[in-house]
Amino acid sequence: MSILAIPDIHGYRSELDRVLALADAQCGAEARIVFLGDLTDRGPDSRGVIDRLIEGLEAGRDWVVLRGNHDQMFLDFLRGPGPGARWLNGNIGGSETLRSYGAGEAMAAGDWLAAADCVPRAHREFLAGLPFSHETEAQFFVHAGIRPGVPLDVQEIDDLLWIRQEFHGDTRDHGKLIVHGHTPVERPAHYGNRVNLDAGAGFGRPLNVAEIEGREAWLLTAEGRVPLTP
Repeated sequence: MSILAIPDIHGYRSELDRVLALADAQCGAEARIVFLGDLTDRGPDSRGVIDRLIEGLEAGRDWVVLRGNHDQMFLDFLRGPGPGARWLNGNIGGSETLRSYGAGEAMAAGDWLAAADCVPRAHREFLAGLPFSHETEAQFFVHAGIRPGVPLDVQEIDDLLWIRQEFHGDTRDHGKLIVHGHTPVERPAHYGNRVNLDAGAGFGRPLNVAEIEGREAWLLTAEGRVPLTP
């Protein structure tokens, strides 16, 4: 049985709509889709992305939505906002997310509690309920990756959300194909023991959707399936 995977969306609702339409056209609306986290930040419509995902789940779509590090930072801010929150600094994109909720005036006034109050309860509950991984017989879907050498069922949450070099540089078989995003690459790539699908949608590049079956993977394109080979 194949599963579709969509990596980091980063607030680009229009790109999400495009790849969902592509997935439905090629695999049918009943296909299972795993979203690999980082739904929010940087793009202009994080609110719209979350609205679309909630709508799909409520309509009975077979979707699994995972939590990314950006989603966790957003949730942390909502639980205790403050002007020094890391989420609002640099290129993380928290400010763009708050603006998508109409919090611009509160932000300009430095009223971070009022800015957080612009986020509806349904979105807070949605973020708080997101799992950190999804496991099948052949694959382990996660946002960032895993700690090599550690059994999949005892991975640390920080690693699932944040790990990079230690995971990327390890060529061992992890028991299952690890399907992840988090670290942008020039194009989605299959490394034998893992597949990285994040091609930088958070920086304005096209979002992608892949089909995974066993340890094989294909990108879905307007021209059809394109194999990702190790």
